[in-house]
Amino acid sequence: MLISLSDSEGMTVPRFYELGDVVFHRIYNYCGVVIAMDRFCQAGDSWYYANKTQPPKNQPWYHLLVHQSGGLSTYVAQSNLEAYLVEKPIEHPRLGVYFQAFKDGRYVPHPADSGSCSI
Repeated sequence: MLISLSDSEGMTVPRFYELGDVVFHRIYNYCGVVIAMDRFCQAGDSWYYANKTQPPKNQPWYHLLVHQSGGLSTYVAQSNLEAYLVEKPIEHPRLGVYFQAFKDGRYVPHPADSGSCSI
């Protein structure tokens, strides 16, 4: 499902991914699952400029649990992601905190989850 969000200047930025979607990072070649999303980058300038890349801030950004990372999470711009079809669940120790099941290639959030970040 494609949802449009408006940024602070009134531009419409399509959001491609939803809570529970499995995605692949195009630059760093890892997959993860979406646990929260922001309309635009909410990270401070020091964090943003310390990264090797600085994709535009005025696009959706996603909080991900990184597969087989030992428990890492990350914050990624939509332009660096693509959909990733998986048949088996990803491996991450905090999956149960956010999701109740893995079904049809995506994660099913707990009923109370709203998509707001709690990490």
